[in-house]
Amino acid sequence: DRNLMLDNMKFYDFIHKQILVFIIINLSTAPGYLLIGYFYSSMYIEMLWFVAVLLISLWGYRLRINYLKNDMDVKEKEVWLTKTKFYLFFSSYVWTFMFVVYALQDKIELHYISLVTQIGISVVAATLLSSQKRLAIFTVVNLMFPVLVYFILIDQTYAYLLAFFSIVLSAVLLYSSTNTFKYLYKSQYQAYHDRLTSLGNRRYFIEFLENTIKRLKSKGGFSFFLLIDLDHFKTINDSLGHDVGDMLLIEVSSRMKKLAAQNNSIVLRLGGDEFSIISGIFDDRKKCLKAALSLSQELLEVIKQNYNVEENSLFISASIGVTVLNDIEVNATQFIKEADIAMYEAKHQGRDGIIIFNKELSKKVELKLEIERLLRFSLENNEISLRFQPQINSDNTKSCEVLVRWNNLKLGFIPPDVFIPIAEQTGYIIELGYYILEESFKTLREWDEKGIEFKKMSINISILQMLNVGFIDDVKALIEKYLTSRQISKVIFEITETSLAQSVEELIVNMRALKELGINFSLDDFGTGYSSLSYLSKLPISELKIDKSFIDELRLTQDGTIVRTILDIAKNMKLEVVAEGVEEEFEKNYLIENNCDILQGYYFSMPITKEEFENYFPSSIRKI
Repeated sequence: DRNLMLDNMKFYDFIHKQILVFIIINLSTAPGYLLIGYFYSSMYIEMLWFVAVLLISLWGYRLRINYLKNDMDVKEKEVWLTKTKFYLFFSSYVWTFMFVVYALQDKIELHYISLVTQIGISVVAATLLSSQKRLAIFTVVNLMFPVLVYFILIDQTYAYLLAFFSIVLSAVLLYSSTNTFKYLYKSQYQAYHDRLTSLGNRRYFIEFLENTIKRLKSKGGFSFFLLIDLDHFKTINDSLGHDVGDMLLIEVSSRMKKLAAQNNSIVLRLGGDEFSIISGIFDDRKKCLKAALSLSQELLEVIKQNYNVEENSLFISASIGVTVLNDIEVNATQFIKEADIAMYEAKHQGRDGIIIFNKELSKKVELKLEIERLLRFSLENNEISLRFQPQINSDNTKSCEVLVRWNNLKLGFIPPDVFIPIAEQTGYIIELGYYILEESFKTLREWDEKGIEFKKMSINISILQMLNVGFIDDVKALIEKYLTSRQISKVIFEITETSLAQSVEELIVNMRALKELGINFSLDDFGTGYSSLSYLSKLPISELKIDKSFIDELRLTQDGTIVRTILDIAKNMKLEVVAEGVEEEFEKNYLIENNCDILQGYYFSMPITKEEFENYFPSSIRKI
C-alpha cells in the first residue's frame, strides 16, 4: 500500500487529466473517418467504429467523473488507475482496428490515411502516457508493430527502408517517453522526500495521513500515529557541528525505518529532528494501542543505542507522542495536534518517554493555552502582585525574597510554578521580569526612606532575562531611577543552578557586568542541577540557597548528610548559605547547629504583602 502511494502520489492526478485529452482527441478526429468512409469506403464499418469510439469515450468520461466525485483512498485509487490504464490502452488501440481495415483495401488513399493516423496516435500515446512507463511502452509497441508489419509485407526495397525508419521512430518515441517518465518521477521524488534521509517528507506525510483517515472512514478500523522528537539534538548539532548532526539523523532514521517496516508501518521525517510513524490498519482499538506502545518502547530502546559518528561516541533519546486514528469526524490537522500535545507532555515529564493522547491531557493543554493567553493581559489588568517572604538570621536583620503572584479574574489564583514556565516559553518573562524588578526597586527605596533597617532583598531572575540583549541596560536604568549605591548593595539576583546548562560563559560575562553595577548574586536550588565545582568557582556569587527538597528529606529521614555537605562546600568557598523550606523546629535547630547563615520558610512566615512585611519585625518574629 505504501509503495503504491509512493509510485503514484501525484500520477493519479496526472493520469486523470490525460483522460480528458484522449476524449477530446478521439471525438474531434473520429468524425473524419465518417467522411473518409463516405468518399472512399462503405460507411458501415466507419459507423460501427465511430460508435465504439463514442462508447470508449463515455467509459473515459465516467472514470473521470468517478475520480472527481469520490474521495478515494490509495487502494481505491489503484483500482481506478487499473481501469483507467485499460481505457487509455483501448482508446489508443481502437485506431489500429481501422488501420488494419484500410490496409487490407485496394485504395492507396486509405493506406496513406491509416498510416498517418496510426503513427500520429503512437506519438500521442508516447507523450500522454509517459507518467505510466510500462503502459506507454506496451501501447507504443502495439501501435507501431502493425506499421512495421505493413511495410515488411509490401516486400519492396523502399518498404524495408520504411520498416527500418518505423523501428527508429518507435525507439525515439520510447526514449522520449522513458526520459519524460524519469523526469516526472525524479521531480515527484524530490517533492515528496527528505533530501538527507530519503524518508518521506512533511508533504508526503500530510497526504499519507489524509489517505489513512479516508480509508478508516470508508472501511472502518484503527491506526496509530507516533510523533517522535529527539531529545537534546540541538546540543549535539551546536557542539559538534551540522555534519555530525546530519550523520546522526541518517543513522537514527535508518534504525527507525527498519523497525517500522517490521511492524507494517511507515516512518517519515517532518523536519529537523522530528519524525512520525503511521501504522497499518487494525480491526480492534486495544490491539492498535498495544502495537503502538510496543513499537514506541522498541523505538526508545533502539534510538538510545550508542552511535559512532566521526570518532564521536554519541547517545541520544527521544520523546514520543501517541494518538489513535479512528474518529471519522476528526481531520488530519486535529490528529497531528493530538500527537503534538502528547509528545510535548513527554518532554515536559523529563523526556525519553511515551505519552498517549487522551481527553484529560487535552484539557490540561487547553488550560495551559488559556493561561498563556490571559497571562499577556495580566499586567495590563493589574493582576500581578508581589509578596515578600522573610529571611531570618542570627541578629534578626530584615531580609526577604521577592515572590510574584497572579490572581486572574477568570481563573483565580495561578501558582508561580505554573505561569512562570509558560512566561519563559512564550518570552513574556522579559516584560513580566522588568515589572517585578521595577516594583522591587521601588519597594526597597520606600523601605529605606522609611528608615526600616534592611540587609538584603533577593529577586528571582530568569535565565532568559539574564541573556536578553537589553537586560543589563534595563537594570542600569532602573538603578539610576530608583536606587542609591547603598541601596543597590542590598539587592541580590537569584539564578537557578539548572540554568547553568545554558550558555554558561555568556551568563558569567553578564553576571560580572551586573556585579559592577553593585548587584550581588545567589545560586538558587543548589544541588538540583548539573553545575560542576569548577563552574561554581567561576561564578561571581556571594550566596548559595539549599533547595527545599533537601530540607524536606532532612525532616523525613533525619539524615542531614547532603545538607551538611552543601554547607561545607559553601563555607570552604566563603559563601553565605540560605536554607529555604524550613517548616519545623527540628530543621531550624539542625541548620543552626551546622552554622547555616540564613533560614527561610513557613516555620517563620509565609510570603506576605508589603504592608504585612513592614510590621513583621520584630514583634511577630520567631527568633532563631
